[in-house]
Amino acid sequence: MRHRVAGRQLSRTSQHRLALRRNLAQSLIEHETISTTIEKAKEVKPFVEKLITLAKKGKLEHRRRAIALLGNRDILDIEDGKTTKKGTVVGKLFSELGPRYLERPGGYTRIIRLSLRRLGDNGQLVLLQLLGQDEPIKRERKASTKRGKGKRAVVSAKPKKAANTAAAGGAADSEQAGAGSTDSEQGAEDKQ
Repeated sequence: MRHRVAGRQLSRTSQHRLALRRNLAQSLIEHETISTTIEKAKEVKPFVEKLITLAKKGKLEHRRRAIALLGNRDILDIEDGKTTKKGTVVGKLFSELGPRYLERPGGYTRIIRLSLRRLGDNGQLVLLQLLGQDEPIKRERKASTKRGKGKRAVVSAKPKKAANTAAAGGAADSEQAGAGSTDSEQGAEDKQ
């Protein structure tokens, strides 16, 4: 039984899953868009978002934590038939992606389902992407007004009045107390 066991197994051993997660995350940071299966994308997405949150903080201990979690693979580019080093994955994470998402409170990635299926096992393919700088931040929803909440607000407003009248003075208290008793007496008489 798998009670309280989080995460997907993906038909791999734990070391293989760790390597898969690291490789997919490094590829996503390097290329900013990768094509993979829906299960792998859902497994990698929270890992990448935590790494970007570390990059937003930007201190040395956060960089070391990212290297420990991710590794520090080189980013290579082919120019004129020769491979040249353009930097590292953690360097790009902290120099480009961290500053890009400083204003965003979360949700740095998105999953877009494709109509294509993988040839070997007919798995659902998706695009896992990092959001661009110009992507809008979703607005917060307004609190819905329900009857129960309105009644509670009215009830909580009454004790505040009593506290304000107590501070106003003794004469006002006696007048309001008399007015309050007559109001309740009139309500009782109306009901009868």
